[in-house]
Amino acid sequence: MKITRRSFIEKTAAAALAPLVLPACVTPAKVVKNELINMAFIGMGIQNKGLLDSFLYHKRCRVLAVCEVDSTRRSAAQRRVMSYYKSHPEFGVAECKACNDFREIIERKDLDAVCIATPDHWHAIPTIAALESGKDVYCEKPLTHNIHEAIAVMRAVKKHNRILQTGSMQRSMTEFRVACELVRNGMIGKVERVTCKVGDPGRPCDLPEEAAEPGLDWNLWLGPAPLRPYNSVLSPRGVHDHFPNWRSYSEYGGGGVCDFGAHHFDIAQWGLDMDASGPIEVRPPEKATDLRGAVMTYRNGVTVTQVGDGFDAHFFGTEGEARVSRGQFEFWLNGKKIAGFAKREDGGSLNAALDLVQKEYLSKATLKLYESRDHIKNFLDCVESRKEPITNAEIGGHSAICCHLMNLAYYHRQPIKWDPDKLAFADASCDPAWITTPYRQPWKV
Repeated sequence: MKITRRSFIEKTAAAALAPLVLPACVTPAKVVKNELINMAFIGMGIQNKGLLDSFLYHKRCRVLAVCEVDSTRRSAAQRRVMSYYKSHPEFGVAECKACNDFREIIERKDLDAVCIATPDHWHAIPTIAALESGKDVYCEKPLTHNIHEAIAVMRAVKKHNRILQTGSMQRSMTEFRVACELVRNGMIGKVERVTCKVGDPGRPCDLPEEAAEPGLDWNLWLGPAPLRPYNSVLSPRGVHDHFPNWRSYSEYGGGGVCDFGAHHFDIAQWGLDMDASGPIEVRPPEKATDLRGAVMTYRNGVTVTQVGDGFDAHFFGTEGEARVSRGQFEFWLNGKKIAGFAKREDGGSLNAALDLVQKEYLSKATLKLYESRDHIKNFLDCVESRKEPITNAEIGGHSAICCHLMNLAYYHRQPIKWDPDKLAFADASCDPAWITTPYRQPWKV
């Protein structure tokens, strides 16, 4: 059935005015150690497909529901869960429900936690709703779509005393922890600057209209984003095996700055001991057409620069360097490589390089960073223990703010002055309205 542009706009505009109803307070089942954690998954694209498999693998949760606006992906996720429990009846009963609207998940009283892996513009609203209803949350990175949402999520976690894990899983990789421990313990001397390999900023969506297809709730996919006709680049129909390119567009994501920036700037924050803080200024590149080269500056004068190549995070100190990417690590002192593994032809292994550094340089270190070897397990452990996970809301929120500040420097092509203590702009030239984005009714944060 072909849907015309006029009928599409009329139907979706009317649907957008449907009342938003969330329960004031829903108390979840109490989590007792060694009992299964009842979970639901929201947004069943390729990312949550992998997360769902990881959670099931740990055999510590019972998946009771999946939520997805595409009927094909929704049914596929439900079948995946049901098939697992039919093959492993000792871990649960095949009774997974599938729904189109996340509010059905929020209203359930039998859920302890939710895993959210939607496009970025749909992170904060279900996250805050889940926290308010008494549920713990695993939310993909970047934690939010704008600065206002980051502040709101951090406050909601504190107010409702819930556990939140941000999906910045590089903190659960040994190479990143070891690199940051070297930096934090002064092994490379005084840190002077950092570079992070991160892609382009977000850009306005200019995709052409395509014919809408039955089975996708396009209005709900858009949610708080501006109303626009369907395009398959944003939400490919059915079960796909790639990451859709909605993330390139500022209405739904934040480009490479928010995508891998939420990973690599997060490591820079960790290594610089800025998890509860952030930069005081972000400057765009001098050339107005450049999409790489923005610089964040911290109070201590250290800079973090966005680059197009090199290591994911590269710390430069007065006495040495720590270089790290996924599966790669190098430690240099006074111009000499002490240990490292960047490519197989160099010989050795990543584990050997990490073991050497930990034994020879960090065994007696005065500062030991939070150690997690499994991001999903860390979240499940903390749901049971009620301890803070490795990428809690404060960490995820402040790292997301770094990404948003950098994008703002690109969007407005001017320096952005920031007060990380007040979480507010520190310069009158920055419009306070920039901390948020417009919300299509009835959605808001």
